[in-house]
Amino acid sequence: MSDQSSAPAAAGALPSGFAAANPAADNFVQIVDVVKKFGETTAVKGVNLSVKKGELFALLGSSGCGKSTLLRMLAGLETVTSGKILIDGEDLASMPPYRRPVNMMFQSYALFPHMTVEANVGFGLRQEGVKKGELKDRVAAVLELVQMTRFAKRKPHQLSGGQQQRVALARSLVKRPKLLLLDEPMSALDKQIRQRTQIELVNILDKVGVTCIMVTHDQEEAMTMAGRLAVMSEGEIVQLGTPNQVYEFPNSRFSAEFIGSTNLFDGNVVEDEPDHVFVECADLPVRLYVNHGITGPLGMPVTISVRPERIALTRKPPEGVFNWGKGVVKNIAYMGGYSLYHVKLDSGKTVIANMSSLALSEIDSPTWEDEVYVRWSASAGVVLTS
Repeated sequence: MSDQSSAPAAAGALPSGFAAANPAADNFVQIVDVVKKFGETTAVKGVNLSVKKGELFALLGSSGCGKSTLLRMLAGLETVTSGKILIDGEDLASMPPYRRPVNMMFQSYALFPHMTVEANVGFGLRQEGVKKGELKDRVAAVLELVQMTRFAKRKPHQLSGGQQQRVALARSLVKRPKLLLLDEPMSALDKQIRQRTQIELVNILDKVGVTCIMVTHDQEEAMTMAGRLAVMSEGEIVQLGTPNQVYEFPNSRFSAEFIGSTNLFDGNVVEDEPDHVFVECADLPVRLYVNHGITGPLGMPVTISVRPERIALTRKPPEGVFNWGKGVVKNIAYMGGYSLYHVKLDSGKTVIANMSSLALSEIDSPTWEDEVYVRWSASAGVVLTS
């Protein structure tokens, strides 16, 4: 069945029971020195995190980094070994899952196959003993919000993946949680539907104003949907910021390599001033030059991160005396509007350059085994000291 997803309806009155977000509530969700141990294994190591009211926040990391464990502790599906979790100033430590102002949307959606859409959405309200008239009104309002009213009488198997995802979202929102948790919300969708649904989901959550924390291993998903994100590794948060901050200014090799792709050049600082730094790198015939200073002694080992889209290819030797290398094209990945060039430098190191179709047309599109030069500007690199 083809997906019927479309953009959300124009903003209007919110469904009854929802309130607009208060931007000043910066500590709506507080995770304070939270530790989680499973026997001798520490899955979460002293995490501290604050999430704003109405914010869509992403926990991003590879399998086993602790992100899902953190989400399950918020939901009450795992106990906290030590530390505190507060929502709107209320400590959740002694509160069972069914009493928490939290709802969780699982990646499998977990819809009841024998129930209609409206019955699935209203199931939690029926369990709570909500009166029939109020239940009907709340279900109708949230189905309209996610644009599933006309599918109310269908069963889950009669819906596309994108439609099932919206039903699962409606079931989570109908209970009016203070905090909505999303566990890999798009993993069951194919790529084309996933990209469309990401924007749709963000618009719905923004309209409702619910605070949301999502867990994902998909960097593109986190950067598309979240206002801020935290990169996790081995139970700890290694970097926190907006998608732009984390991508453009990684604070470590791990962040640089985990978010998107990058070229890493190892070397030693040979000159460090407030407005620039020079790094000697064995993989290049010239020095690396970055237009910002660092704090550290001369000779200190560092790594320069340069994103593929910041690297240009030329057939002629660059005129500058820094930030370039010579090599041979070893692989080309055609991606439609751009191509990824893998260039093996004379030193043996491979550099990846992301070249738009327009830029390639201006240099007569190099092909396999062609000799080329890679170059980048002084503002393209970020100095990593860890």
